[in-house]
Order: sequence, then C-alpha cells, then structure tokens
Amino acid sequence: MEYALPLLIVIVTALLVYAIIKTNPAKPAALPPRAAGPYVPQLPATAPALHWSDQGRFQVEVVNESRYQGTLKELAGEHGEQAAARACVATLVPDDQNAYENTAVAVFVDGRMAGYLAPKEALHFRQRLKFKEIEGQPTTCDAQVRGGGLWQGRHLAYVLVLDIEPLD
Repeated sequence: MEYALPLLIVIVTALLVYAIIKTNPAKPAALPPRAAGPYVPQLPATAPALHWSDQGRFQVEVVNESRYQGTLKELAGEHGEQAAARACVATLVPDDQNAYENTAVAVFVDGRMAGYLAPKEALHFRQRLKFKEIEGQPTTCDAQVRGGGLWQGRHLAYVLVLDIEPLD
C-alpha cells in the first residue's frame, strides 16, 4: 500500500511522456543549403575607405596561408632559390558572411583571396574601423609576399605580411 502512490505517479508520468512523444514527434531541423566548394568571400566593388600604414614595419601576418599557397606563389613571382619579398597592396574586407568566424576580416591581393586576419586581430581591426567611422568598409595597406626560399632542398612556405600597426 505504501508503494501504490509512488508507483501510480511513475505510471501516469510515463503515460504522459509517451502521449507527448507520439503526438509531437521530434523532427530534425533542416540545415541551410551549402554552396558547392569552399566558401570564398567576395571583394566588394566599392573604393577603399582608408589606406593604413605603419611606416614599413610589416608586423601583422595574415593567417590561413596554407590554403592560399598557390595564390601567394603566383603573387611572389620568380625569385629563384632566394626568399621572395614582393611588395603589393592588400585590401582588408570585413567578412560578415563567414559561417566560421563572426568577426572575420578577409585579405585580398590583386583581387585574389590571400587569407584572413587572426580572429583576435580581426576583432581589434573591426574596432579600429568603428572608431574611424568606416565600419564594414574595405580598406587597404601595403603588404609583402615573403618566403618560398630554398632550405635543406625544399622550398619554404609563403607568408603575407601587412604594413598596419599591430592589432593586439
């Protein structure tokens, strides 16, 4: 008798849960459609709002270059066995469509994607844009494609460095 009430509560709860599940079955949420191939941001057609400079120090390195080694190699041009140091102009574009990083800043050289700012640097860069009242707009800076030299019989990777004040 002393177990009758708790047993009744368990049975009623189980029946209630079963009724809810049968009348409202869980359906998996539909995922948004994915574009074919990897995501690549678009370079906007608008003119850059500002050209940054750190007097030629080139202290900010672009990340994700491994994906863009082919592009960086082409941008570096012929440099033999020595490391490249090709000067160029980079366009920095806040990438609000990036599904992986909500503060991403894409970096383009000669209209071609060359990498991203590191996440922490991208956040600080966006804060600078906001401070200058050019939030979300593309800007430019001088850049250098470096690397690719021969070392121990192998070519080193290429890197892209930017002439903007450090972003930390």
